Amino acid sequence: MRAVLTWRDKAEQCIYDLAFKPDGNQLILAAGNRLLVYDTSDGTLLQSLKGHKDTVYCVAYAKDGKRFASGSADKSVIIWTSKLEGILKYTHNDSIQSVSYNPATHQLASCSSNDFGLWSPEQKSVSKHKSSSKITCCSWTNDGQYLALGMFNGIISLRNKNGEEKVKIERPGGSLSPIWSICWNPSSRWESFWMNRENEDAEEVIVNRYFQEIPSTLKSAVYSSQGSEAEEEEPEEEDDSLRDDNLEERNDILAVADWGQKLSFYQLSGKQIGKDRPLNFDPCCISYFTKGEYILLGGSDKQVSLFTKDGVRLGTVGEQNSWVWTCKVKPDSNYVVVGCQDGTISFYQLIFSTVHGLYKDRYAYRDSMTDVIVQHLITEQKVRIKCKELVKKIAIYKNRLAIQLPEKIIIYELYSDDSSDMRYRVKEKIVKKFECNLLVVCSDHIILCQEKRLQCLSFSGVKEREWQMESLIRYIKVIGGPPGREGLLVGLKNGQILKIFVDNLFAIVLLKQATAVRCLDMSASRKKLAVVDENDTCLVYDIHTKELLFQSAPMYQYLERKMFKEAYQIACLGVTDTDWRELAMEALEGLEFETAKKAFIRVRDLRYLELINSIEERKKQGETNNDLFLADVFAYQGKFHEAAKLYKRSGHENLALDMYTDLRMFEYAKDFLGSGDPKETKMLITKQADWARNINEPKAAVEMYISAGEHVKAIEISGDHGWIDMLIDIARKLDKAEREPLLMCAHYFKKLDNPGYAAETYLKIGDLKSLVQLHVETQHWDEAFALGEKHPEFKEDIYMPYAQWLAENDRFEEAQKAFHKAGRQGEAVRVLEQLSNNAVVENRFNDAAYYYWMLSMQCLNIAQDPAQKDTMLNKFHHFQHLAELYHCYHAIHRYTEEPFSSHRPETLFNISRFLLHSLTKDTPLGISKVRTLFTLAKQSRALGAYKLARHAYDQLRGLYVPARFQKSIELDSLTVRSQPFHDNEELVPLCYRCSTNNPLLNNLGNVCINCRQPFVFSASSYEVLHLVEFYLEEGIIDEEAVSLIDLEAPRHKRENKWQEITGNNSQTLRLDETMNSMGDDDPFTAKLSFEQGGSEFVPVVVNRSVLRSMSRREVLIKRWPPPLQWQYFRSFLPDASITMCPSCFQMFHSEDYELLVLQHTHCPYCRRRIDDPSP
Repeated sequence: MRAVLTWRDKAEQCIYDLAFKPDGNQLILAAGNRLLVYDTSDGTLLQSLKGHKDTVYCVAYAKDGKRFASGSADKSVIIWTSKLEGILKYTHNDSIQSVSYNPATHQLASCSSNDFGLWSPEQKSVSKHKSSSKITCCSWTNDGQYLALGMFNGIISLRNKNGEEKVKIERPGGSLSPIWSICWNPSSRWESFWMNRENEDAEEVIVNRYFQEIPSTLKSAVYSSQGSEAEEEEPEEEDDSLRDDNLEERNDILAVADWGQKLSFYQLSGKQIGKDRPLNFDPCCISYFTKGEYILLGGSDKQVSLFTKDGVRLGTVGEQNSWVWTCKVKPDSNYVVVGCQDGTISFYQLIFSTVHGLYKDRYAYRDSMTDVIVQHLITEQKVRIKCKELVKKIAIYKNRLAIQLPEKIIIYELYSDDSSDMRYRVKEKIVKKFECNLLVVCSDHIILCQEKRLQCLSFSGVKEREWQMESLIRYIKVIGGPPGREGLLVGLKNGQILKIFVDNLFAIVLLKQATAVRCLDMSASRKKLAVVDENDTCLVYDIHTKELLFQSAPMYQYLERKMFKEAYQIACLGVTDTDWRELAMEALEGLEFETAKKAFIRVRDLRYLELINSIEERKKQGETNNDLFLADVFAYQGKFHEAAKLYKRSGHENLALDMYTDLRMFEYAKDFLGSGDPKETKMLITKQADWARNINEPKAAVEMYISAGEHVKAIEISGDHGWIDMLIDIARKLDKAEREPLLMCAHYFKKLDNPGYAAETYLKIGDLKSLVQLHVETQHWDEAFALGEKHPEFKEDIYMPYAQWLAENDRFEEAQKAFHKAGRQGEAVRVLEQLSNNAVVENRFNDAAYYYWMLSMQCLNIAQDPAQKDTMLNKFHHFQHLAELYHCYHAIHRYTEEPFSSHRPETLFNISRFLLHSLTKDTPLGISKVRTLFTLAKQSRALGAYKLARHAYDQLRGLYVPARFQKSIELDSLTVRSQPFHDNEELVPLCYRCSTNNPLLNNLGNVCINCRQPFVFSASSYEVLHLVEFYLEEGIIDEEAVSLIDLEAPRHKRENKWQEITGNNSQTLRLDETMNSMGDDDPFTAKLSFEQGGSEFVPVVVNRSVLRSMSRREVLIKRWPPPLQWQYFRSFLPDASITMCPSCFQMFHSEDYELLVLQHTHCPYCRRRIDDPSP
């Protein structure tokens, strides 16, 4: 292993920590109160970041490369983006000692002297946890499930990702050995030697009986534990992960370096692996290579040491002039960066040399730096020997194997003479440090090469012989011979080749050539010598005549002269696959397709054979452009720029663009286009965006689509990923004429629950219908109603779903109104009918009256349609009648159900009479005739109407009476007979038209028995009001009638003439009354002097003169909407005030109405609120 310095720089302050960007392109260093950003390729300082007010102690990069964090003595942690911009800052109560990003969730752990915090981009706050001691370091497991905290008191605390302690490791040294650096091995692959650490002294070798190919590269990338023992390998994978079910502890290994100058390893369970390893210096930093194969340690010894993953020291990476505070490995590489106390930054490349040996069918090579694998190339056997130390040299010969370690050489031998035996055992150990360039083993000796000198040592370490050469020794090979007398071939740098016998001091010169020797061998007949020189030329000599028999170089000479056929003939004599490929490529570039085809057939390269076949087919079709053929060849060879130039020269720029885009070389394609056709540039950007989308880089794809004008695709990606900010930006930049992309933006805004931005987008394009639908879908009814007021054509689209929503939420009354506003009269009627029926079934008769009144008004509204006029008017009158009945019955039901009643006896008496007179035909659902008669009987008896009471009790005998009323009825029916058989005259109703007293029980119903004039009742007390309905003479319209009444023409008063007569003893006053001009023409009084007679009702009809004579205060008008006519009523007692509700047109005594409105804040009949301005 060698460390080559790549670049070096020096800062003004100590380098406490550093971090690589995951792609390895940038290096972030903590230097003083700044962060230094370097380009790792050449050491250029890109930027100096200042955000902290005190020394920066730690820095860490997130695994996804999007952000990094820094912690400082100013107690703050700053989160930076990969664009080197600070985006977030939070603080602790003490200086920040360490920061570390979770490799899986990108959660940040920040540790201070007395606590640690956990922060993630999804959190609004940092969750902090107290610590019992100063935290000096931290590290996450590879899967991000656990966090290890190293503390100043020598304790290691293992926490889960929520900060809860799961394992506590107490080190023997306690506070005398502070934990200064910890690190989890990033690899999840572990060798089974971790389970066999207690058997480190075993030197047994176990054979694997399955063949495995020699690695194509001999540079070791995986390291194993120390030890001279060997173990059986798995049949197919040499370095497979552990298969022992006992190691189900997740195989996470924690490396711990403390200031007790020890290196230790622990499992996740807290169990220590092996023993503590002494370091002899205070470690300040520890880190693993990317795959976990090596460990780097630096500290007070002013150097960085390389260890295997199980703690075997391999060597020094670089010596420094001050303490090493931090060292890290560039991701996925063999580059190491070192930061020192004096501000020095050193960047090294580690080079691992190949150590191997070959003898006939046995090949031995170094693996994991501390292991040796011997492979039998014929019997498919393999064995691993673990040496526990750095393997420096390997030599193999017959049944001997020599391994040089730093402080000794171990010689192994086979157990038996069987040629297939692979069981090695230790024969001898030479415990002595040797410095040599080459090592060779014989049957009884080892040969050491030291520059120009060869030494022969016995297996006991005694030097027996030594040879001094003229030049540097480049190659040694044992060519056989009797044990103790083997022969060696030695090649020198000056081209000399010698033969040496180990028992002879004199070397024999076989020949000398002009070039240095790299490798050589002798034929089995000992007549020919093959030499590979420094120019990679193979030369074959006759040993006796020194004549050169063969040289492999001529083929290349023909290639240089473009003589491909001659070169092919030479190659047929025997060359390597590399030579054949070189010939094929040269012939292909020279457009000598026949020769190239033959050469590619030799190396079985189907890819190039297909290219040649396609070119030959094109040539047969008449294509002759050699530049185009050569461009295809260069494209296949990866010489894309040369290919693009040839495509352009041949007039096929489109092929160059297709090549670049297919290879995703979009920047090269842009450079190739230059300032060409904008359409081509747009097409290129679109292709680049498509590629970014396919490789799961959606944000880059969106930006490219936007720049290419492909807004629909950009919106689609942004919407699918939920990027609201990007959608907002696109929607606001788009012109309102681009309707399709704006509609798509609005769709995604709705989908992502951002209706405000969707509304903004719909307004931008003027799509009011979609805006209404948006408000309805999101149930933003106020906005929808406001829009409906401005645009009445959308009212149905608003109120219909609003009504359905109200109905689903059991708000049926509001739903009915909404259906009505939406113009869906049928739905409104159905809702009201259902509400009315439910109210009756549930004995809510007051509500039933209200719903039937609403239903009647709904029918009246529908009756404006001529096609439905008659049907709807019939329903109107029917529902009005039901509303009155249920309004009355509400008081009856409450009186019979509740112990106390708020109604006066007179009111209950009037209500029960009104109900009995109204129930002339079928009794509506829910109304009980028994309860009505029972109430009438009780109140009649109480008010002195004994005759009526007797009648009521007689009627009850013929009905089914509930048990709870029977006793009371039987007792009262007996006691009432003790009362006089007549009614209280004060209770008898008067007709205000004909002044006839009507009986309390009227067979005609609620009309006068004399004039048949219908009575007008108060809707609260149900007393007969002093009102008489009149009708307009034909030809008088409502507006004219109202204007005539409003005139209030003065009336002709009666002329009263008094005559005074005085006698002897008396004085007499006589009144002579003369009627006014109206006289008998008043229709209200014309027929009062005689009975009307007949059975038909004759209404009061007034003309214009009568209307003019009326006062506005004595006329009440029910202003029904069409198709109904207005109703006119005249008050015969104008001073007794009557109030009519402007909504339901029900009449009340003014005092009663005002009291009820004060109690309920609305009309007791139609529930119109007093503050409602509408009629």
